[in-house]
Amino acid sequence: MAIRAAFKAIENGKQVMMLVPTTILADQHVRTFSERYKNFPVIVDVISRFRSGSQQKKIIEDFADGKIDLLIGTHRLLSNDIAPKDLGLIVVDEEQRFGVNTKEKIKLLKKEVDVLTLSATPIPRTLYMSLSGIRDIVLIETYPSGRFPIETFVGEKSDHIIKMAIEREITRGGQVYYVHNRISDIQEKQYKLKVLVPQARIALTHGRMEGREIEKIMKDFLDKKYDILLTTSIIESGMDISNVNTLIVEDSHRFGLAQLYQIRGRVGRSSEKAYAYLFYPSRKFLNLAAFQRLKTLAEYTELGSGYRIAMKDLELRGAGELLGAKQSGHINSVGFDMYCQIIKEEVDRLKGETVPEDITVQIELPFSAYIPKNYVKNEKERINIYKALGSVKTQAEAGEIENKIQERYGKIPEALINLIKISRLKQIAKNAQIEQVVFSKYKGIIFRKLNYTPEKARLLGLKNPRLVYIHKNREVIVKNSDKDINIDLVLSCLKEISIFGQS
Repeated sequence: MAIRAAFKAIENGKQVMMLVPTTILADQHVRTFSERYKNFPVIVDVISRFRSGSQQKKIIEDFADGKIDLLIGTHRLLSNDIAPKDLGLIVVDEEQRFGVNTKEKIKLLKKEVDVLTLSATPIPRTLYMSLSGIRDIVLIETYPSGRFPIETFVGEKSDHIIKMAIEREITRGGQVYYVHNRISDIQEKQYKLKVLVPQARIALTHGRMEGREIEKIMKDFLDKKYDILLTTSIIESGMDISNVNTLIVEDSHRFGLAQLYQIRGRVGRSSEKAYAYLFYPSRKFLNLAAFQRLKTLAEYTELGSGYRIAMKDLELRGAGELLGAKQSGHINSVGFDMYCQIIKEEVDRLKGETVPEDITVQIELPFSAYIPKNYVKNEKERINIYKALGSVKTQAEAGEIENKIQERYGKIPEALINLIKISRLKQIAKNAQIEQVVFSKYKGIIFRKLNYTPEKARLLGLKNPRLVYIHKNREVIVKNSDKDINIDLVLSCLKEISIFGQS
């Protein structure tokens, strides 16, 4: 997608910048783009710490003169000395690796430039901006043919399992990523691995090594001179080696959800079955958040599940600040649904759309209205039904929910029928701007907060003598005895009042 978008921009005389988080990924993209564009007059170059000062200066000058069509680079691209001649498109790869400040700098480059953001697991803030309509989103759900889901194991660290996993991969001619995200004792870990699997050839890389040294080790690993790459999380972005199909991660509880998904995605990039082992030291190291992250990874193993993992991340961490620096949070205090509703309404207002006033309808009636546990035994399913009935927008929608419940669970008990009718009551009351539907044993059924003129109140009485409008309290009372009260009566009276109010 990025290759085609960039080509379209270049074809129309524009320049393209591609921002990536790591130098390894930048080099990989240069090879990919150059290979795809080799039959076309397109000049592709890269700027990163692997290039010398004089080389970087020459690249910057050529880009400013319009001699380079596509410039790929890391954060170096956002330096003040980078001045494209006629920029048309910016591509941001692995969006989840960049902070808000970086994204704000991209906005300042040029107002009339298109931005294409790529990510398997977008940051909560970015994802919610897409879901709420501030940004456009496109899902690519077709995965490459011949791929298999990654077999994922989550559990306490075991040297026996590690030894078996490495030996199995080496025996079938493959290679292994071993992620140990602490540079301080990574060499000690290399020695322990050598003792555990003596026949394995082990390479070591981390972010503090010289660029040329990392480049050489990665090339040798790509040429299969090593069996295991012992590394930190620097492999999270850009590593695309089809021969590596076993991943072992130590202290997986310390990683973020999206980060773990990205690391796991480094294997399974061929037609071979891939395995991912996510270890933690012991149960006592797992807090609730870490447990939820690992549980999510264990559940979502099928191909293309990054979007659902990002949605789970949004649910767990919150959507962050649309105009601030935080890319997650600010959600627990108001709840996820309420937060989404508030943001959506504000976005609609900024777009110039009319946002209807939200009425919270209070219903107090002497009827049992709930989902019996012996009717819907699964708690999660009961919650989903409550949620669906609580957000009914039309009478037809309430009818559809009722039909689905009956089809799935059989004859509906009276308590649940009452609950469905109350959802219908709420929907009608909202449309009629009625805030309260309550029952008083002294007055009867009361509908509150209606503004009728004396003439309209008189017409209401003539239409239905049982309906009395009390001007002082702005309420309509249905004169009724305890014996006559039933939910169908309330529903019919509310419908009548709603239609009368619109006339």
